[in-house]
Amino acid sequence: MTGSLWPVAQQTAAATLSWWIAKHVIHHHQPVFAPITTLVALNTSRGGRGTNAVRFVAGVVAGVLVAEAAVALLGDGYPTVALAVFLAILAALVVGGERVTIAQAAVSAVIAVGTGIQAGSNRVVDALLGAGVALLFSQLLFPAHPLALLRRAESVTLAELAGALALTARALEGGDTAQREWTWEHLRPAYTRLAELGEARADAATAARRSPLWWGRREPIERETRYAAGLDLLGASCLTCTRTLFALDARGRAAFTPAVGALSDTLRRLAAAPGDHAVRQRGAEGALRAAALAPAPAAGEPVERAAAATGFTMVVLDVLAFVGVPAGEAREAVRARTARVRVGAPPTLRWTAGPRLGGALRRRR
Repeated sequence: MTGSLWPVAQQTAAATLSWWIAKHVIHHHQPVFAPITTLVALNTSRGGRGTNAVRFVAGVVAGVLVAEAAVALLGDGYPTVALAVFLAILAALVVGGERVTIAQAAVSAVIAVGTGIQAGSNRVVDALLGAGVALLFSQLLFPAHPLALLRRAESVTLAELAGALALTARALEGGDTAQREWTWEHLRPAYTRLAELGEARADAATAARRSPLWWGRREPIERETRYAAGLDLLGASCLTCTRTLFALDARGRAAFTPAVGALSDTLRRLAAAPGDHAVRQRGAEGALRAAALAPAPAAGEPVERAAAATGFTMVVLDVLAFVGVPAGEAREAVRARTARVRVGAPPTLRWTAGPRLGGALRRRR
C-alpha cells in the first residue's frame, strides 16, 4: 500500500496541472479530457507511461480524422457513426493495435460524430495537452529508474523459481504419493513472472532511450538487461531439470533431493537483493555448493541419471551466468566441484545526472 502512494500522488498532481492549463491557459469551459488523458497515460507500469501517452494521442487523432472523413462523406446519422467507429478501429490497428489506441480511436470517433467536429478537434487539443503533462512527469520530472525496474522483476522471478524448486524437492522426497499430487500447474506462477520480467526488460530499455536523464548512460542498463534475460534460460533449465528428476527411480530421486533443496534456498536468498554484490557472490557460492551435493555424471550410468545430472548442472550454470560469473570460469568451477569463484560488481546507475545529462542534451541537439 505504501509503495503505491507515490505513483498516486504523481497522478493526482499531473491531472490537476492538466486541468489548470486547460481551464486557465487554453480557456476550455469544460476542461475534462485533458486530465483524463493524463491519468490514462500514467496508469500503467512506470517504464511504459511515456509509451502509453503516445498511444493515447495516436488513437485520439486517428479517431477524429476518420470521423471528419465519415461526416464529409455521409453527413449525420447512424451509418456515419458505424462507419467512423469501424474505420477508427482499423486505423488504430494499422498504427500499432494496442488496446488503449483502439479504445481512444473508437471513443474519439463517436464523440466527433455525435457532438460535432469542433468537439473532436478540442479533444485532440486536450489529448495533446494531457499527454504532454504525462510526458513531463514520466520522462523529465519523475522518470522510471531502469535498473530498479529490472531488479524488482528479477527479485519476484527468482522467488517464484525458488518456490518451484522447493515444491520439486518436497515431491522428490515424499515418494510416489507426493509426486502424484505435484502437477505442472505448480510451475505456472514462475513462468508468469518470467513473462512479466520480459515486460520489465522492455520498459527499462524504453526508459533508457526516452528519458533525458539516462541518455548517454545506457551501458549499465544494457548489461543488467542481459543478466535479466538469462533468467529466461534459468526458467527453462529448471523445467528441464524437474522433468528429468521425476524420471528417476526412488534411489536416484533421493540422491538429488538435497541438491535441489539447497539450490532453492540459494535462489530465495538471491531474490532478496539481486543487485547487491555480496548477495550475488553468496548466490554463486551457494549454487556451486548445491552442484557439489548432486551426484556427478559417470560413464555407463543409466540415461535417466545422466540426463538428470546434466539438467541440474544447467540450472547451476544459468544461476552463475545471471550473477555475472564468466562462462568458462563457471564451467570449470562446476567440473572441479569448488565454490571459489569471483563475481564482478553488478551494474549501478545513480539518479544524479550531473554533467552527463547536459552533454547528452547537447549531443541530441
